[in-house]
Amino acid sequence: MSEENVEHEKSFTQRLFTGLMPWWAADMEKESREWLLVCPNCAHERSYWEIGGIRWKAKSRGKYIGSSCPACGKKGMHKVIHRPSQPGKPSRSGG
Repeated sequence: MSEENVEHEKSFTQRLFTGLMPWWAADMEKESREWLLVCPNCAHERSYWEIGGIRWKAKSRGKYIGSSCPACGKKGMHKVIHRPSQPGKPSRSGG
């Protein structure tokens, strides 16, 4: 089973927003899984949803987030990218 398909317990933020807006919960999760943090050391990718966050209806260019990588264990500034789940859909990360 790939990491993407592994269920995790929702974070407080995820429970709060999906609980307050259940009619948008599936869309929030889907879009949050399209936003990825990329490790500068080993290029391991993980989604905003995986790390307990929500990134929904967002645009971004040149955003970085400080984090530790679960794959290599190193800390660094992880680049935030948008990878649409539908082929041909434009990216919101400007690149």
